[in-house]
Amino acid sequence: MDEVDKYVKPVEWSDQDGCFIGSCPELFYGGCHGSDPRVVFDELCQIVEETVGLYLEDGKPLPRPMTGRQFVNAMQCVT
Repeated sequence: MDEVDKYVKPVEWSDQDGCFIGSCPELFYGGCHGSDPRVVFDELCQIVEETVGLYLEDGKPLPRPMTGRQFVNAMQCVT
C-alpha cells in the first residue's frame, strides 16, 4: 500500500457551491471541485499524490492519516 492510499479522500455534493467537492483533511484545506464525482475523485487522488510527493521531496514528515473511525467521529462534530 502506498502512502497516498492511507489518506481519506471524500467527495461530496455541496448545495452551496452547486458541485461536487473533493478534499483530503489531513493534508490540505480546499481541494478540487466539479460536476462529475468520478472526475473530482480522480483529480483529488492526483493532488494527494503530488502533495505526498512534495512532503517526501522536502524531507518533511507526512501528517498521520486518520483511521476510518477517526474520520467518522470528526465528521459527526461538523454542523
